[in-house]
Amino acid sequence: MNRMVNGLLVALGLVVLVGCSSHHHHYGMAGGKSDAYWQKGQHDMEGLINRTVEDPNKAKEVNALVGEIINELKASREQERNYHRQLYTLNASYTAEPAEFSKILNEATVQRTQSSAKVLSLRFRMKNLMTEDEWKTLTDKMLSYNSRYQHGSGGSKSGY
Repeated sequence: MNRMVNGLLVALGLVVLVGCSSHHHHYGMAGGKSDAYWQKGQHDMEGLINRTVEDPNKAKEVNALVGEIINELKASREQERNYHRQLYTLNASYTAEPAEFSKILNEATVQRTQSSAKVLSLRFRMKNLMTEDEWKTLTDKMLSYNSRYQHGSGGSKSGY
C-alpha cells in the first residue's frame, strides 16, 4: 500500500479494528478465525469510541461508520486474495502473456484505490461527527493501544 493509505490506516488505528493480539494474526486471517478477529477489533474500537464521544447518539453513529470501514476492509482484503489467486493461476500457465498479468494488476490497483477512497471518506464522516478534542483523544488512544502491539518495531510511529 502507498504511504498515504498506510498513514490513514495507522492514524485511524485500523490495526485495532482488525485485532491486536499479535502481528502474526494479520498474516493468518483465513477461515473461521477471520470473523472473530474482525469482531474483536470492532468491539475494542467501540469501547474506545464509547469512552471518548460524549454524545451517545453521535457515538452510535461513529460506531456504525467503524462497522462500514470494517466491512470495506474485509471486502477489500478478500478481493486482494482473489487477485493473488488469479496471479498464481496465471503464473502456472507457460503460455501466459504479459498483458494478462498487467490486466489483473491494473484491476487490483483500481480496486485498492477505490477501497482506500471509501475508507478515507468514512474517516472524514467520523471526524465530522466528533469535536476536535474528541477526535484528538480518540486517535491518541488508538495510537497508544496500537503501539502496545507493534512487535519488532519498538512502537515507532513513523511512516505516516
